[in-house]
Parts: sequence; structure tokens; C-alpha cells
Amino acid sequence: MSDPRWLTEGAPHVWRPYCQMKTAGPPLPVVATRGSRLILDNGQELVDGLASWWTACHGYNHPHIADALRKQIEAMPHVMFGGLAHEPAYRLAKRLAGLLPGDLDHVFFAESGSVAVEIAMKMALQYQLNRGVNGRTRFLAFRGGYHGDTLATMTVCDPEEGMHSLFAGVMPAQVIADLPCDAGSEAALDTLLATRGREIAAMLVEPLIQGAGGMLPHPPEVLRTLRRLADKHDVLLIFDEIFTGFGRTGSLFAMQAAGVEPDIVTLSKALTGGTLPLSAAVARRHVFEAFWSDDPGAALMHGPTYMANPLACAAANASLDLFEDGAWVRDVARVSAALADGLEPCHAGRGVVDVRTLGAIGVVEFEGAVAVSDLCARFAEHGAWIRPMGKVVYLTPAFTTPDADLALLTRAVRRVVGVD
Repeated sequence: MSDPRWLTEGAPHVWRPYCQMKTAGPPLPVVATRGSRLILDNGQELVDGLASWWTACHGYNHPHIADALRKQIEAMPHVMFGGLAHEPAYRLAKRLAGLLPGDLDHVFFAESGSVAVEIAMKMALQYQLNRGVNGRTRFLAFRGGYHGDTLATMTVCDPEEGMHSLFAGVMPAQVIADLPCDAGSEAALDTLLATRGREIAAMLVEPLIQGAGGMLPHPPEVLRTLRRLADKHDVLLIFDEIFTGFGRTGSLFAMQAAGVEPDIVTLSKALTGGTLPLSAAVARRHVFEAFWSDDPGAALMHGPTYMANPLACAAANASLDLFEDGAWVRDVARVSAALADGLEPCHAGRGVVDVRTLGAIGVVEFEGAVAVSDLCARFAEHGAWIRPMGKVVYLTPAFTTPDADLALLTRAVRRVVGVD
């Protein structure tokens, strides 16, 4: 069957993400979504193993979220947030503050995850300046980490990571270290902070698992170590929970597994249940209070055009309703068990070096980089939409994915890996 007219006519004008446009094959034309499935133009259905980059945590077209969006668009699709207020954003901010641990009480909205990280970085820099501390203009981040594709966030990603290595030297270099996973790496980080702490505003980390850098897990004790060292050396600690937030690792927020709080946390992805762009940088009270002043110059002068978009906030509130009913806890446990059981045989696959599961995340890691386009096509032949990255084939399905669809996903991976 030929491609639909809208695809062939629009293709010369669309610049697609994460691919070499000259050599990339055509994308699959999706015309509808339902539950855990993508419906293509030719009627074929694919089980989505990624939940659209892990955003659609409740599945597609959830009726509760859709109903909230219909009501909100009739009332008010958008107003600027500068000087105006609306109920969806204020209610959402209060609810997020109530769900996050400790005094993570102050919510600054944006549209995308990368922008939320940049806002958190800007907060950290100005926090130091507002309290009279000069010279803290750098950030400490970790090998294997990924925090976004905008210019500042690229500087705190792993410098050897292929997507961003081209831009080395374009922006000021940050301080990159190994995660403190043992006594030696903890001592090394402590020494690094003792030596260079006076130039570092904050540390950034993805808690429990580094996502797009390779789906690399680390134990909760690492986060407790980072909290101790941040306090010892008077630097802020930022948790990037854009991937891990809202149930993906098994707790509502990954930080809860370690029982520690960052000074700032960034949220996005599943915040709206996979419907509309929305993100937030949420700060603890002492960070916010550094901006609370009679001096206009101490204010955070930032304001994305679509920040706190009422439609997106309505979707997020509806998504939080679904989290509050608690069914997601059982669903994540069910998905986790299905991924662990279904992917375990991949240990025997050619070139496979590891198979691992954390919450609703399943990973098969290979010795070297995989052929993304080729594998995408092969997975689609088995009824699955799975898009590998780097050295890993991974699954991050919707929490509501039925058991039969989970079995289809893991069977597709096994067959492509060559163990089924």
C-alpha cells in the first residue's frame, strides 16, 4: 500500500528528529491511537512499547483526561501567565507541592523538559548570586547522564555521548564526574567538590536511572551520598525526574526510593499523561526565599510564552486524578514482572551484554550501537513499535498495557534478538 498523500506531500518540508534526513527511511504514518496501540494509515495496529517516549503512562485517549480537555478548551484554551492567573495552574501547583516530599513547594511552569532543566540551572545560578556568593557559575553532572538537547542542557549531558559531542567547546564546559557508586568514586567526588566546589552552583542527576544516556540504573544510596556531599560543600542538588517522575520506576517519584529531597526537581513527560507539552521546575523553600526580596533585580526574570497553558494544566490535573486512585502501583508491578520474565531469555542473544528491569522499564543492552532504523522495521513486522537508542533496546510501555500486548512486545524483542 502506498504512503498517504499528506505524508508524501509534506515530507519534503518536515525536518525530523534524531535521523539523517538524506538516508533515513520514511516514518510510519499514524492516524489514530487507542489504549496501548498505534493505528497506521493502512489499518495495521502496533503495540507501542515506548508510550511515546514514556509520556502516555495511562495509555492513549484516556477518557478522564479527554473529558477534562474538552471542558477546558470550551472555557479557556490559553491565556498568558504574566500578570494573569487561572484555576488549572494554581490547583496543579498546589497538588504537585502536596505530592512531592518535604518542602518542594514552589512550582515554576514551562513547556518542555529541556527548558525546565534550563530554568532549574538558571535558578541555581541566581540563587548563589542573590545570596551574595560570586564565582559559582558551573554545574557538576555525571557520566552517562542526559538532560536535554538545548544548548545549556547539552553541557550537562555526558560529553562522550554521540548526539552532542559535535558541540564540544561551543558552550562553557561543565564539571563531569562519575556517579559515587562505591567508596572510591565517593571519595573522588568529595575531593573534586573540595577542590572546585567554589565554582559549582549545583549538581544535576537523574535519580535511580539515567535514561537516554543508556538506561543506566544506580542504587538509592547514590542519591543519599549526593545529598550528603551537596550539603557538605554547599552546592544545590537538582534531580531531573523528567524520565523517572510519575511512577515509571515503581514509586511516584524516584527520589522517594532514597528518602532524600533535592533542592530543585524538574518534571515533564508523563505529567500530562501524554497529551500536551508541560513541564515544571519545583524548588524548595530556601531556594525560593533567595528570590523573595524588595529588590526587583532579585526576581527570576523568566517566562516561557505558553507556561502554565490551561489546557495542559487541565490534562495534568486529570492525570493526577488517575494517580490518586492507586491502580498505577499494581499496574507498574504487573508490567515490571512481565518485562522481567519476557526479556530474561535475551541474555542468550548474540551480542547481548545485559538484560535489566526497573519498574516499568525493560532494557536489553548490546556490546555496541544498534541499527535503529533496521530494528524499528523488524519490530514493526512483529506488531510492535520499539525504537532503540545507542546500545539498548528498551521498553517503557503504558502502565495500562494489557498482558497480551506486553507479551507481544517482549516476544518481538526476543525474536529480533534471535532467542525465540
